[in-house]
Amino acid sequence: MRIRDIGIRIGRGMPGPLNSITDVPGVRVGHRTLIEKNGESSIRTGVTIIEPRPGMARLDPCYAGCHVLNGNGDATGLEWIRESGLLTTPIAFTNTHSVGVVRDALVQAERASVGSQQYWCMPVVLETFDGVLNDIWGQHVTAAHVREALADARGGTVAEGCAGGGTGMICHEFKGGIGTASRRLADQDGGWTVGAIVQANYGTRDALRVAGYPVGHALADVASPFERRNAGTPGMGSIVVAIATDAPLLPHQCAQIARRAGVGLARVGGGTEYSSGDIFVAFSVGNRGLPPADYSRTSAPLATLQSVTPDWMTALFVAAADAVEEAILNALLAATDMEGRVGQVRALNAQRLLRALEAAGWQPDRAPRN
Repeated sequence: MRIRDIGIRIGRGMPGPLNSITDVPGVRVGHRTLIEKNGESSIRTGVTIIEPRPGMARLDPCYAGCHVLNGNGDATGLEWIRESGLLTTPIAFTNTHSVGVVRDALVQAERASVGSQQYWCMPVVLETFDGVLNDIWGQHVTAAHVREALADARGGTVAEGCAGGGTGMICHEFKGGIGTASRRLADQDGGWTVGAIVQANYGTRDALRVAGYPVGHALADVASPFERRNAGTPGMGSIVVAIATDAPLLPHQCAQIARRAGVGLARVGGGTEYSSGDIFVAFSVGNRGLPPADYSRTSAPLATLQSVTPDWMTALFVAAADAVEEAILNALLAATDMEGRVGQVRALNAQRLLRALEAAGWQPDRAPRN
């Protein structure tokens, strides 16, 4: 189930055919989901891989930018994006205590592709905390799981909700996880596609808004996982976002797009919790032929580029904000109830959400507000 399946439209733009980050040409997503019981340990975690293009990213780099709305989180590879403006590896989402093993596994995969050639890589790995449902201290994600997620990477429909890195995540005190959405700009706005994928693990129940309607208070009767002992406090967690576009952007424009993820997050009721790490990356596949990231100086000293002019950026900003907002809502609706370390976390199912929307004043025959 996705938010459009129940008649809710976010913004005025139109999604791509799949309403997914994979609507951007060449972008691929792979998951490895871990739902297991190991003795007393409840394992509810995984890893998600986002590949900017098929094949090794270093051979066909993308311009990229990043933004940190709140830094109560961790990431690898962002300083090199800021310095170089390039994305030269896949992006991975996982849990807080598995950032290191995922980063190292991506380095191993890089090494396996080049043999004895000497250069360095700085994989981009982003995290959110799944320790309410998952035995996070057990560090159950392994290098083999990362390799399996890489092997699973493909275009087409992306599994959402309790999948990959989002398996054990909680959003607005409901079951959260992976969500994706896209927007295809009208021809008069450039005709480009913008896609977003989120790992949503943030937010308080009372702050939740859907299509502008304050539904959180109408959902207060649903048990919160944070009511239990040793389950933490409402709002703890994080959200990480990757945004892709085929608009030809320069690095500073990618950073501008990354900042607009915060707009989409705010519309759903996030972005104000100190205990949340809100970290965003955006990349453009619109320029081809950038020098391979092997630092061998065998490429030409100049590259011919295209760049969207400033007056045409507004539509891309709108598309990015709308895609992130819808991706978060898709994560919430796609997720299912999950039993884990502290018991069950309930999902925000369609019937429950529609009742809350009607209580907040939404009517099916009226266009939803934004």
